[in-house]
Amino acid sequence: MKIAIIGATGNVGTRLTDEALRRGHSITALARQASKLQARDGLTTRDVDVADAKALADVLRGNDVVISTVRFLQTTAAQIVDAVKAAGIKRLLVVGGAGSLFVAPGVQLVDTPEFPELYKAEASAGRDFLNALQRESQLEWTFLSPSALFTPGERTGKFRLGKDDLLVDANGKSWISMEDYAIAMLDEIERPTHVRERFAVGY
Repeated sequence: MKIAIIGATGNVGTRLTDEALRRGHSITALARQASKLQARDGLTTRDVDVADAKALADVLRGNDVVISTVRFLQTTAAQIVDAVKAAGIKRLLVVGGAGSLFVAPGVQLVDTPEFPELYKAEASAGRDFLNALQRESQLEWTFLSPSALFTPGERTGKFRLGKDDLLVDANGKSWISMEDYAIAMLDEIERPTHVRERFAVGY
């Protein structure tokens, strides 16, 4: 498959790129300085500013799938969705956040008293992005939320999938490595089961 990854130079973007190349897909890596990525078979880089809608649509064109890893405070759902539509692509996957996951009936993680103030603005913007996608009926979108702790780690291939609730392990910890998150994302691309849905991944 031909997959475009917006924000391919970031922590999550590089791991998504690695996983996709490992599986034999052709990747177009997009970022302001995507050209700094090491050259590899199957990898094309394009320097682009996500805020430039026309330029973004132009470099997306010709791909089968788009993955957006852009921080939610740096973009909006409309910017990404409009560019994907203008490029004539139907499938959009978004690296989501944990803040919009539910921890109790009607209570999302971002609204709990213990949620770190430092991350509240980004988490709230992520919730707005998801809400906008849920009103989108043309694209085949998917929003994948990680667990509360989302860090570089090991690629184990062992994790659980959920829907709208925060996943917590037997010790009360909510976490997922970026490497295993990338597996879940590429699995969804290869075998779509959450079209026009949000789902979650965690240990």
